[in-house]
Amino acid sequence: MLEMNHKMTATAKRILVVGLGKTGLSVVRYLDQQDVDLAVTDTRARPSGLPGFEPYVSRVAAFLNGFDQQAFASADEIIVSPGVSLAEPLLVQARQEGIPIYGDIELFIRNAQAPIIAITGSNGKSTVTSMLAVMGRQAGRQILAGGNLGTPALELLSEPVPDFYVLELSSFQLESTPSLNACAAVVLNISADHMDRYDSLGDYADIKERIYQGDGVQVINDDDIRVVAMAACAQPGRKHLHFTMATPADKNTFGLLNAAGEDWLAQGQHALMPVTELRVRGRHNVANALAALALGSAAGFTEQAMLQALRKFPGLPHRSQYVATINQVDWYNDSKGTNPGATKAAIEGMPGSVVLIAGGESKGADFSSLREVASKKLHAAVLIGRDAAVLADALQDVTQVVFAENMEQAVVMAAELARAGDDVLLSPACASFDMYQDYQQRGDDFVECVRALQQEFKP
Repeated sequence: MLEMNHKMTATAKRILVVGLGKTGLSVVRYLDQQDVDLAVTDTRARPSGLPGFEPYVSRVAAFLNGFDQQAFASADEIIVSPGVSLAEPLLVQARQEGIPIYGDIELFIRNAQAPIIAITGSNGKSTVTSMLAVMGRQAGRQILAGGNLGTPALELLSEPVPDFYVLELSSFQLESTPSLNACAAVVLNISADHMDRYDSLGDYADIKERIYQGDGVQVINDDDIRVVAMAACAQPGRKHLHFTMATPADKNTFGLLNAAGEDWLAQGQHALMPVTELRVRGRHNVANALAALALGSAAGFTEQAMLQALRKFPGLPHRSQYVATINQVDWYNDSKGTNPGATKAAIEGMPGSVVLIAGGESKGADFSSLREVASKKLHAAVLIGRDAAVLADALQDVTQVVFAENMEQAVVMAAELARAGDDVLLSPACASFDMYQDYQQRGDDFVECVRALQQEFKP
């Protein structure tokens, strides 16, 4: 246990920050110099936010290498980082003793002075958040985007007040956010994720549903029965907008129309633009574009600006990102595919037959949902990581399965298995923490290995 150069006093409000990662550090930065007595605790001896904590050592008590029971008991309020479960015994005890517990997003909400558009879902939330931010800027609005994506929400408060905050929110963040009242909000989809933290898919969906707190516009995915059920529970009179990959029922729904054999993005019966004009690939990204259109419409962005933004939007790194073509085989990096639902969507979005590179830390996920798409689209699967065998159990009787010890070997094996016209797709369906710092590092390693392979085939 380590305490750094500071003792809590009895004069100011005592706030304990639980977790010193990226989010915890943003809380410390925001509350520093305010009239609070601040402390931070973390189970790790050297948490990821420690290097950035150095300027605060003389003013903020730090209890590291284990949660400090006295720090919890002495706190007037506790701000918990998303990576810390609310089932942590010291948090349970603090709640029973009446100590308020909330997260950084709740602190942000209490201090934000502009409307919030909130986005969650098992898959696609970073893409939709980014699409919507580009749409708003194209429409001439001042937009600040962050949250689970990129910039921590509290750091946005140091910028001039925008027209809208666009926040990507994870289920972990929603757990500790009781006061959200977004002007527009969406649950993009629900599929099994973080089953190591939740007792059931239903419990996980209940947490996601919290994004619909308040009285703002609910954007509903009509193709997801769990999300549709959330709309049915809304208070009477609340405005809804919808999106679907089917023909839209009315002007409140964004979907697809077919004209001369070509699919068009549409609002009701009003065709907007051909799907082929989207720069991003895959049916999942068509759904993402429709969700962004619904949210942008709720915010009052012009149709012209939104469509211009979609035509220019290139997609995000590590999300079905094209890497290279080698010997008539296209290679794609979808390292952000950290759960089965994301990987299923990525496979479906590939134009050709797929050699999949997958595996890692399963988070207790059920991989059976991959079987149908694997039987239709997979030529082979190259599996890596701690839970490769668990993934193999779901796939080995529907496609060829081989094992690799690391990413370099996986890329070489995938190249040997792929045929001309195939797509090699890294979409792990698992977290990266058994082998990498995060999904970005995993994706970067994949890209580096593919580039090395590409050099071998240059004349």
